[in-house]
Amino acid sequence: MTFHNQILEALQFLSTPEKRDFLPYFFKTGKGQYAEGDQFIGVVVPDSRKLVKEYWQKATLDDVQEILKSEFHEMRLVALLILVTKFEKTKDEKEKKTLVDFYLKNTKYINNWDLVDLSCYKLLGRYCFENQKDDILRELSNSDNMWEKRIAIVATMHHIKKGKSFDLTQELVLNNLNHPHDLMHKANGWLLREIGNKDEEVLLDFLKIHYQNMPRTTLRYAIEKLDEDLRQDFLKGRI
Repeated sequence: MTFHNQILEALQFLSTPEKRDFLPYFFKTGKGQYAEGDQFIGVVVPDSRKLVKEYWQKATLDDVQEILKSEFHEMRLVALLILVTKFEKTKDEKEKKTLVDFYLKNTKYINNWDLVDLSCYKLLGRYCFENQKDDILRELSNSDNMWEKRIAIVATMHHIKKGKSFDLTQELVLNNLNHPHDLMHKANGWLLREIGNKDEEVLLDFLKIHYQNMPRTTLRYAIEKLDEDLRQDFLKGRI
């Protein structure tokens, strides 16, 4: 049996009718929605992770390519989680670069917010941070493709977690501050909130300059953890 069919069969075994019905609605697969046409087997992420644990070592990049091309969302997720696991487990810098190059060549299959968020910062973000390759993220931020823009901003989570510098995150937020889609508004607000979790003063300094030009969703996400009185001051434009 091919690797592709092994993974497909395992996922079908783990699926439930309830999730198969719910997930297409949750991930907006209807006509005109952001994930129009995406298909779901009906498997939750923790179960997909169990499969990854079982199969990541035996998967070649050709195997990963095969399942990453699948029309099924969960197959693509398993492929990406295998890539992340391979990246985290190897100490070989050459292999890390190969995995990152593979990831960048296949962004067209990383086409929903969970696929982006569960893979990009642990692999691409970490690689860019450790190798001073932030221009890769700048380039993605300037892409015409919304998912590549989201990859760019969410990948900076690694930079934030390391607590060294928040400049790149702020730069990429501003680069797509007024993007038309709320998935970018949410991502920008989320990453700003993460900055605030590390250093509230940095977040406040940024917000004082830019909050009045932000989409409402971005602002709400960014200020979620602030003191309630301060939150209200931002929401009511009193800063």
